[in-house]
Amino acid sequence: MKNYKQLKLWIEREPEDIKNRSLNLDNSFNKVSILFRNTIPEIPSTTYGTFAIYKYPAKFIPQVIAYVLKRYAKPGMKIFDPFAGYGTAGLVSRVYGYEYELWDLNPIIDVIHKTAIMKPPRDIDIVDLIKELKNSKVEFIPKWSNLNYWFPEDFIPVLSRAWGFTHSLDDETKYILLIPLMNVTRYFSYDDEKVHKLYKSKYSRKKVEELLKSDWKRQFYTMLEKEIRILLKKIWEYNRLKPKEVNYQIKSGIDTLETKLGSDVNILITSPPYLQAQEYIRSTKLELFWLGYDENYIRGLSKKEIPYRSTNKIKIYSEKYYEYRDKIIEDHLRILYDRYFHAILNAFSSLGENVTDYMCIFVGPAKIRTTSIPIDDIIIEHLREFGWQHEVTFIDTIVSRVMFESKVNPASGEKDSRIKTEHLVVLKRR
Repeated sequence: MKNYKQLKLWIEREPEDIKNRSLNLDNSFNKVSILFRNTIPEIPSTTYGTFAIYKYPAKFIPQVIAYVLKRYAKPGMKIFDPFAGYGTAGLVSRVYGYEYELWDLNPIIDVIHKTAIMKPPRDIDIVDLIKELKNSKVEFIPKWSNLNYWFPEDFIPVLSRAWGFTHSLDDETKYILLIPLMNVTRYFSYDDEKVHKLYKSKYSRKKVEELLKSDWKRQFYTMLEKEIRILLKKIWEYNRLKPKEVNYQIKSGIDTLETKLGSDVNILITSPPYLQAQEYIRSTKLELFWLGYDENYIRGLSKKEIPYRSTNKIKIYSEKYYEYRDKIIEDHLRILYDRYFHAILNAFSSLGENVTDYMCIFVGPAKIRTTSIPIDDIIIEHLREFGWQHEVTFIDTIVSRVMFESKVNPASGEKDSRIKTEHLVVLKRR
């Protein structure tokens, strides 16, 4: 869309009207340009409220979910996200009063969600809370064989007492501390925060060296206090949106590829991994260890990530799938490509049996080497065979990102760039 007036007119059209009206970017499918962040005036920014209390990789911006709910949902409907990640679909569903169900392999969703839906706490004295934490004698050490690789020995007693105190709590104060402590703990590690995987770099080594030369204990508690204040502000902001008390269910640590829906849902809205996506368990395992999960459990979760796991083969009903597969020269990349599509297409066709109205799937044209793969088109072609009619694909431009961008693809040696757009595929039950 070239301007806001055009976008407003487009939004006001009935969904059925879309079938015969196309601002095509492609001759095959109805594709419409949009900037989701500008479509929902009641949500001021993509990081407003508790939509951004933790840097989870590749999370939904709330405006995408809000746009779908405002356009396609009706009172009494139930929303479902089988690759929930951060859990944005649930947070937005509460704002508009919809029941929801969230699944994710990564159990960190439990902490994020419980924190994000909190009411603003009353009578909390942050200074006293920090003093109590600082003076706590309770200790907690993660069951992690690489703990000393990721943290200097000097930091561990302070971290262990802070986490020991937090784990000893059983009221809402625990959730005032958990995410701030996760953020500060990562900063006080050898991890490079600019990379969305646990990664030790020259920059991060230097960061820790400089911390050790400073009054780092004071800096630790000062930073923790600041993070708590930021979180409380964001909880207050989210509650300004007047979220409703609705029925919901969170299934964490769940293997979406091996799980069936127990009952019908009305709208599936999700964003599955994008081909060679970030490994979400690896990205968050530092936090998972401090949250109390052990090495075997975390390793087991990693083995279930798409596309790094073996999957059952299915018949794929997409010409584009085979067209782009033929362009892949290297065997290991073809295996990865096959695993990815056999996994997500099987999941959507299976879960779709219990979706009564719409499937809304948000993906980007991720690359194999330097070739962009039209994941959205392949999904559309395949799901047509299972009773789904393509209504529209919204093409959203990525305005900002947290991840660094490389000038050269280290694997191919060729010019590289990150994904520039993300695509919301809207499919309607025939």
